[in-house]
Amino acid sequence: MQAVIIAAGESSRFWPLSNGRHKCQIKICGRSLIYWTIKSIVDQGIRDIVIVTRPDAVLREELSPAAAELGVKLSFVSQEKPLGTGQAVSLAEKYIKEPFFVFWPYKIIAGQLIRSALDLLEETKSEVVLAGSYTTTPWDFGIFRMEGDRIAEIVENPAKGQEPSRVKILGAYFLQPDFFTYYHRLPNHHPEDFVDALNLYIKDKKTGLLLRDEDVPVLKYPWQFLDLARIKLNSMPEYISPTAKIGENVAISGKVFIEDKAVIGAGTIIEGPCYIGSNCQVGFNNVFRGPVNLEKDVKTGAFTELKNCVIQEGTHLHSGYVGDSAIGRNCRFGAGFIAGNRRIDRQNIMSQVKGEKIDTGLTSLGAMTGDEVKFGIQSGTMPGVLIGSSAMVGPGTLVFENLKDGSKLSTRFEQKKE
Repeated sequence: MQAVIIAAGESSRFWPLSNGRHKCQIKICGRSLIYWTIKSIVDQGIRDIVIVTRPDAVLREELSPAAAELGVKLSFVSQEKPLGTGQAVSLAEKYIKEPFFVFWPYKIIAGQLIRSALDLLEETKSEVVLAGSYTTTPWDFGIFRMEGDRIAEIVENPAKGQEPSRVKILGAYFLQPDFFTYYHRLPNHHPEDFVDALNLYIKDKKTGLLLRDEDVPVLKYPWQFLDLARIKLNSMPEYISPTAKIGENVAISGKVFIEDKAVIGAGTIIEGPCYIGSNCQVGFNNVFRGPVNLEKDVKTGAFTELKNCVIQEGTHLHSGYVGDSAIGRNCRFGAGFIAGNRRIDRQNIMSQVKGEKIDTGLTSLGAMTGDEVKFGIQSGTMPGVLIGSSAMVGPGTLVFENLKDGSKLSTRFEQKKE
């Protein structure tokens, strides 16, 4: 049995966390999302994986140590142009000799899906398995049209009010090698032709539906990264490295994983799930309300409070409050920074993505920032604001709208002496 991982998209709607890299390269618990996806596949005994990447991808180099560590054969193929999932899957054809799974690179629960799919195959004697779960926004996804218990068709992004069901496709597929014959049989190829090929395929194949009660987060928008972080943090074991230094009167509860040479200042309260990476320095009297993920070399000053946050490596926070936020690499936050994460009227938070106003469906959402962002003292962000990489926000400045990569924003103050 084999697997194909599609890591070739542009990740444009994942800005500002993407910052020139694929979204699967962002880290949780010390490793990239694609690493955790590969590991979960390998844990189910599949050790032959094809990864479809972008032309400029450095995944081959990044994943070489992981391949040796996990004992897996990784084959790489480049999708030269973003021509859709179907074309990406077809590029793996020369490597596929056995039945295979197809996953997105951030499906960190791929192993669970494989196990359930194999059980379904045994139970129903199906040839093909497609995974699905219920959604409240079916117009955003590919949706199954059912005839009884049988999948009749996948309808891509149906119009509101015309949804054939509320079961969305999860981006997890079990296919036979002859799928490629059906793909090549299509009269026209376009970015959404993977769905066309699947619809043609399931007409001839006994297809099982793996229906999950719980949703599996997609990674379309940056704030959805927090959902994946929560899943991963809740699955990790409890561990405190013997080389970590824990100060006096530190209170730790729940699942907490603290890596080598991390330092936790006196009086700090940590409520799991929480991951603190190697060489992190947590100041005195911090409060962490999990899920909280600090990658290596993160520093926080005294009286910093974090709630439901993922912070990438090398970022420093002097003091303040950051809630429901995802922060990039090597950022700097001056003293007194506040990330607003609730609307005053407690309604859903809106965010702007590629010029379109999006209802996040969340009532708690802070800031999403790229890499190397700098905030002056007593600055802050309003809920749902996206801050591009290398942006600079001056002291005392409150950010109300998205900032592009490399932009600068400051507030002028007039002082009067008497």
